[in-house]
Amino acid sequence: MPSALRLAVPLLAAAGYTYAADCSNQATTTVQSNADASAFASCKTFSGSIAISTGTTDNIALDGIGTIDGDLILKNNSQIQQLSGADLVNITGNFVVETVQVLNTVNFPKLKNVDSLSFTGLANLRELGFTAGIQTAGNIDIENTQLTSLTGLNVTQADTIKIANNGLLDTIDLPVTTITDIMSLDNNNIAVTVTLNELESAQNLTFRNCSSVSIPNIETINGSLQLLGSKFENFNATNLTSIGGALAIVDNNSLQNISFPALTKIGGALEVANNTDLNDIEFNKLDTVSGALDFHGNITKVSLPALDDVKGSFNIQSTGDIQSTCDNSFKKLKDSSKIQGPYTCKGKVDQPGGEGSTPTSGDGAKKSGAASPMNVQGGAVFAGLAAALFL
Repeated sequence: MPSALRLAVPLLAAAGYTYAADCSNQATTTVQSNADASAFASCKTFSGSIAISTGTTDNIALDGIGTIDGDLILKNNSQIQQLSGADLVNITGNFVVETVQVLNTVNFPKLKNVDSLSFTGLANLRELGFTAGIQTAGNIDIENTQLTSLTGLNVTQADTIKIANNGLLDTIDLPVTTITDIMSLDNNNIAVTVTLNELESAQNLTFRNCSSVSIPNIETINGSLQLLGSKFENFNATNLTSIGGALAIVDNNSLQNISFPALTKIGGALEVANNTDLNDIEFNKLDTVSGALDFHGNITKVSLPALDDVKGSFNIQSTGDIQSTCDNSFKKLKDSSKIQGPYTCKGKVDQPGGEGSTPTSGDGAKKSGAASPMNVQGGAVFAGLAAALFL
């Protein structure tokens, strides 16, 4: 064997050994520079997690890697402007980009699958560079960014989706069909339109500060539905038949019409309150409310013709004249014990109040003392859901 070849063989063997070691690390591998990232270019699969150093100043390109069998993390970096991976398709763990103030480009054109996606505190990021589209992600958390769209998020099933405090985001249009835990869309652009036309079932849904919400095909919500502080004029849940937890429609000052034509059961509390322009409340097929029922505001018509069982307290207070409805419809339910908790139904109240308050004509409603079932049950449920998000 020629001497040069004799020397080359052990060198190649050593190089092969180094290659294998470089593509696998049980601990987290920290990338200090783009040169470090380039060292992985021959790794079709990198086994282990990759973290970008907080002190890195280079733009980082993780080209060549097809799968990261672990996490990809970029946190608390003040200088990186670009993060990319031309060939990356799968991240089996978490893809986290958090508090990277000058980052303006994220480009992963082939990425399709992640276990979870968390993009938060990104003051200069305007778009997601997911050209192929993320198809699987168990958890999605996008908060405090400058994103103008969510193009590239194509998940159809997720455990949790939280999209909050993205001031330039005026459209949320997702093909998701199933939410197994929580979806919370909260305090994005005040003009944001929410389109979830494929959504069929969810555990918990919260919509806050939205200009429109479309969920025409949802049939079942196993937990709670909250519509809070939004600007939409109409809300329709045409195919929704049951809510396992609470339903809260509160502080929507432009809301004029709600439609739940198929809803028959609510497993928790039902609250419709402080919706300035909502005068007509109708739940024409609703027969069971397993918690408290609380309507208060400027209400002129209440229609609950199928109602047969309210297991908690019953409170309706309105500035409008609804007394005949109270006397002719709901008082009979109370007298026949179909309303099991404390009963209040009163029209022409100057300042109508929530469950547990006493209607008054001069100074507004006054609390009657002990915390009400609505406040305890409904409030605890909603607070608990908020606290549980992405701990």
